[in-house]
Amino acid sequence: MSSRQLQVFLNNHLQSLKQQGLYNEIDALESPNGPIITINGRNLVNLSSNNYLGLATDERLKNTAINAIKSFGVGSGAVRTINGTLKLHTLLEERLAQFKQTEAAISYQSGFNCNMAAISAVMDENDAILSDELNHASIIDGCRLSRAKIIRFKHSDMEDLRQKAKEALESGKYNKIMVITDGVFSMDGDIAKLPEIVKIAEEFDLITYVDDAHGSGVLGKGAGTVKYFGLSDKIDFQIGTLSKALGVVGGYVAGKQALIDWLKVRSRPFLFSTAMTPADVAACIEAINILTSSTALNDRLWENGDYLKQGLKELGFNIGNSETPITPCIIGDEVQTQQFSRRLIEEGVYAKAIVFPTVPKGTGRVRNMPTAAHTKGMLDSAIAIYEKVGREMGLI
Repeated sequence: MSSRQLQVFLNNHLQSLKQQGLYNEIDALESPNGPIITINGRNLVNLSSNNYLGLATDERLKNTAINAIKSFGVGSGAVRTINGTLKLHTLLEERLAQFKQTEAAISYQSGFNCNMAAISAVMDENDAILSDELNHASIIDGCRLSRAKIIRFKHSDMEDLRQKAKEALESGKYNKIMVITDGVFSMDGDIAKLPEIVKIAEEFDLITYVDDAHGSGVLGKGAGTVKYFGLSDKIDFQIGTLSKALGVVGGYVAGKQALIDWLKVRSRPFLFSTAMTPADVAACIEAINILTSSTALNDRLWENGDYLKQGLKELGFNIGNSETPITPCIIGDEVQTQQFSRRLIEEGVYAKAIVFPTVPKGTGRVRNMPTAAHTKGMLDSAIAIYEKVGREMGLI
């Protein structure tokens, strides 16, 4: 493709995205990513962050990170398998295993890397993966990378999952079959039906894989979706990020010791990417220590989530079927969704539009994420602005 062809391709497609309301404008924050953020000199109530517990700006984590830099430097210096494994990495993985109630854990540079690493290290072209149709992007990409046959089942439809598991097993085509799901679905806030999934997995001898990126720190008093259902001994892979509720960056896989040993010798992001920085690792350890010593932040998160949900519901907004603090405000039309988000921002609430391909076409929404760091006053301000803009646009 020549440079002229490339320019035509880019211009045409960018213009098309803008016309459909699918082009995302990226704003640069001039402040920490807390409950109030500053953009272009304006202070806004922040309802778009995944900083669920407010730990991204917590003084305890900041001080821990600074001390780790003084002790270990700013970088790990190598991949984990050469000499990039610091004693901090070992301690983090021990704490993660205790936190997730598993035999062992392995840490990665991001949650996205976890799904790139773990799925393809175990599944291949002779296998099949049963994947919930609303699983998020890194699960989808991890499945594709494995070259396994991907069989999508209807979102949280256990009858469809059972039927497709039965067909896959009885076909005799596959050496291994995995069922993979998010623990909490990040755009709708609903929770996977893990007890039913486990029963089906046991019936058809499926490998079980739960990505708990939006459940860790939120459900199960912080320990996650698997702990919430009491299924820590029934799930083969527990995946999560260290960048959302834990407030830092990175990801992990938790499971049996043999699984973790295998990932350490066969998962490519672990083998070929420099290890997490000392500051990040130390801050993650501190975040886990905070979560396991008190439920105060988790309790406040749920209290704020319920408060915002009730306020938006009473105004007449469609908040879907969320079972967690994640609060979608479903508009539908993509262009109107983008307009609604822009007006909210103009009035003082930073709540970003979420449209295709993150969610299916025709289901555009503004995704709200109250955190433990928000005050009732901040949420009252947000609800008042929602009412003003909603009435102005004829949405309520």
